[in-house]
This record gives sequence, C-alpha cells and structure tokens, in this order.
Amino acid sequence: MDLTRRHFLESAAIAGLAAHQADGAEAGKASGMPTRILGKTGARVSIVAMGCGSRLLAYGDEEKGQEALHRALDLGISYLDSAYSYGNGKSEQWVGKVMQTRRKGVWLTTKVAARKGDEAMRIIEGSLKRLQTDQVDLIHIHSLLGPEDLAAVEAKDGVLQALYKVRDQKLTRFIGVTSHTDPATLKTALERHDFDCTQMALNAAMAGMSSGQGGMKPNRQRPNSFEEMALPVARKKKMGVTAMKIFAQEGLVGAASIDNLIRYSLTLPVAAAVLGMPKLEYLEQNVGIAKAFKPLSKSEKLDLAEKLSREHKARLDARFAVHADV
Repeated sequence: MDLTRRHFLESAAIAGLAAHQADGAEAGKASGMPTRILGKTGARVSIVAMGCGSRLLAYGDEEKGQEALHRALDLGISYLDSAYSYGNGKSEQWVGKVMQTRRKGVWLTTKVAARKGDEAMRIIEGSLKRLQTDQVDLIHIHSLLGPEDLAAVEAKDGVLQALYKVRDQKLTRFIGVTSHTDPATLKTALERHDFDCTQMALNAAMAGMSSGQGGMKPNRQRPNSFEEMALPVARKKKMGVTAMKIFAQEGLVGAASIDNLIRYSLTLPVAAAVLGMPKLEYLEQNVGIAKAFKPLSKSEKLDLAEKLSREHKARLDARFAVHADV
C-alpha cells in the first residue's frame, strides 16, 4: 500500500508539473512575457516575479494590493513571492484572496523564518490557509544569516527537517533557502543540502568586481558576493535560482537606469528577478522592460558592475547585514 500510494503521489506530481509548464508557456505566449525554466523543478515561470513583501503592503489597503496583484497576473507575471514575515501573514492573506480565482498557472512561493521545526510547521499550516491552497509550489527558509544561523537551521529539531517533511507530505512541491546577508554561508548551505531552489541578492553593485590586468576580476578588498560564491554552486546543482534586491531597496535608484538594473540581474543565469513594485506605474514599467529584455553584453555588464560596486558596494553590504526582510 505504501508503494502504491507513493507511486500515485509521484505520478500526480509529475502530471501537475507538466500542466504547470504548459500553463506557463501558454501564459507567456499570450502576454508576451518571456519565461524561463526554474532549474531542476522543470517549471516555466515569468522572468519577472512579483515581490509581495513591504512593497506590496505599501499599497496601504487590501483592495489596492489585490488590484496590483491582478494587474501583475494580467500582464503575464506568473510568479508570486510572499512570506509569513511580510506583515505577519498580511501579504499571504492578500495573495490568498487573489488565489481564490486565479491559482491555475501561478507559481506560488512563500517563506518561513522560524528556525525551530515545530514552530515552522505551525506557520506553514497557517500559510496554506491564508494563501487558500492545499499546496504551494515552493517554500523557502527565509533570510539565512551567518554560520550560527545555519547551525540552527540544520539542527535535528530545526526548520530544514520540517521542510523535508512538508515536501514529502506534498504540502509544498519544492523547498529552498534565501539570503541577502552572507554569501559564504549560503554557499555552504547549498553545498550541504537537498534544496530545489534558492533566492539571493544579485545586483550590479553587489557583484564585488574591479578592473585589473587582464580585465575584470574579483576585488579582494571588498567582501565576496553571492554572484561569485553562491550562484556557481546553485548552477552546478541545477537549482532554480531567483534574484532579489535588484534595486537594493531603492538604494540604487538613480545610480543607474531601472532598465539596466533589471537587465543586469536577468543577464545572469537566473530564472527570474523578484521585484518590489509599490505603484502600478512601476509595475507597468518593469513589465515593459521584461517584455523587451535583451541581455547586457559582457562589456556592458562588467562596466556596470565596476561602476556601481566601486561606488555603492561597501554601503550596501553594511546595510543588508542588518536589513530585516519584512
């Protein structure tokens, strides 16, 4: 019976994934939104994801937030990125109201910040209710910090073991981990564990690149970056990768064009860039950039990284070391 049940669940998951890929491809074709495969998940998602954190909550009330979510889906965005920590469940509630009628074809992600497994399980059960679904596509461990935090995640009674259980129970199809703080710790976590996906801070200013003899090279006077350290591990293990902090919480707005900031992150080997879009006009603008996307040339990418990292990396590293992702 156990083998039969397992075979049934695996077959259902495969069928669901195939349907999701087809839905994503068709949605992209209809809307003009480019899509990419999210690593070994096999799912096809829009190259821009709707960040549903503080920038969604900035709409101020649920009706306006839902209007933005519906507009994002209408424009071809198929990836929604929420978390319990975003307003202590408020973001999930807003997203859930939209999912009542628009769940099909949407890649639905949430995150759990608890490090104890029993607390994480309670939060996940609440997340499913708030999101009004029996299964999400992806649950991330939210905002991995340094080595001590990783040790808490890895503990026998920690959140990682809880996520393995909820994946086995089909409450989520895939699991992952996010970080905007410590590239070395994220690298270690990705090397050690069976994650399907990861999300990391990837923008031109945090690339940590500097010009030198023979062209661009890592600048050892600055802390190493997610792009240098964690991204290669994720690629090697065929994880689905999404980029975040594209605008560095508005810290890079005005330092380069919005177009180039988005294009830089999407030129990297990622499936999607998660963007906070607190106004409908920003949503329209960013979707337009995504639909017209052309990768930066190698020289354009390196020049932008050199300029922005030289001027902003130290400040942003310090800022995100203490930034609470809420």
